[in-house]
Amino acid sequence: MNLLKRFSATDVSLSGIFIAGFLLLAVTSGGTLLTGQSLQSFFTYLAIPILIGLAQMVVLSIGQMNLAVGAMGGAATAIMAVAMTEGGLPIWLALLVGFLSATAMGAVNGALVVMTNLNGFIITLGTMTILLGVQYSLVRSFTIDSYSEALKGFGRLGLGPIPYIFLIAILTAAVLAFFFTRSAPGRRILATGGNDAAARLSGISNKRSVFLAHTISGMLLGVAAIVTISSLGGINRSIGGDWLLLSFAAPIIGGVLMSGGTVAIYGTVMAAGVIRLVDIARAEYSLDPSVVSFTIGIVVLSTVTLSEWRRRRSEVLRQGRKVLE
Repeated sequence: MNLLKRFSATDVSLSGIFIAGFLLLAVTSGGTLLTGQSLQSFFTYLAIPILIGLAQMVVLSIGQMNLAVGAMGGAATAIMAVAMTEGGLPIWLALLVGFLSATAMGAVNGALVVMTNLNGFIITLGTMTILLGVQYSLVRSFTIDSYSEALKGFGRLGLGPIPYIFLIAILTAAVLAFFFTRSAPGRRILATGGNDAAARLSGISNKRSVFLAHTISGMLLGVAAIVTISSLGGINRSIGGDWLLLSFAAPIIGGVLMSGGTVAIYGTVMAAGVIRLVDIARAEYSLDPSVVSFTIGIVVLSTVTLSEWRRRRSEVLRQGRKVLE
């Protein structure tokens, strides 16, 4: 019973939808989805939605947005590929350079937000444009596929049908959960997102929380870049181009409030799984990709509207109780 109390109604609903959807697709595919190769593919391409959803979730927790999610991940991936092919760096060093580059991108976003006092929406819109240019200057119109075969091979390794890159995504989610529930900096970020005035009166540096949130978002996108370059046979300028909608869809459907002050790590992971099932259904039933995008967009919009209604209703009830007291 105590374990169940830790899960919200959204978590339980998403879990049920995921299980039902997976079983339905397994049946309608004639069991093909349950084969080792199909399961490996399913979990391989689920890792990225999880990681980019978590990266967006961290910034949403302070009531801001990161529009540069795809550009940061794409630029970091391009940096890794070029570092190996043209720079001659060993795998581990190239991946480290790319990871640190993504972290630095997040730190720059955070620093600019703090220094200009502008919302992250504006700052990341600008950095997104810059980083898209960086990505293009590194890759141009070519596909870089001459980097290490050992790295590409790692993307196919795993424990049975569960690839290591998916386990990396789950481990990252677990570390992030520990950070927000057990560490002081994590709780301070949530306090800043929930009520920055109250947080400031409590001695919390809101500027430090904002900077840290954007930096962590960059770190998570660095991990996503590592997973991307490990799971693909080549890197081109399209990497990250379809990440923005997914990065918002997973945490918002998972229960994160746009107003800040909350995280929903389990919900984000499960929402990413549901979105992955929708993508499989599109291929299985030959659905028009635009219909899938339209459906996901409607779900996100409906979720945001419902969340805002619940927030306002809770605020009205809270004010009503204060008047009665």
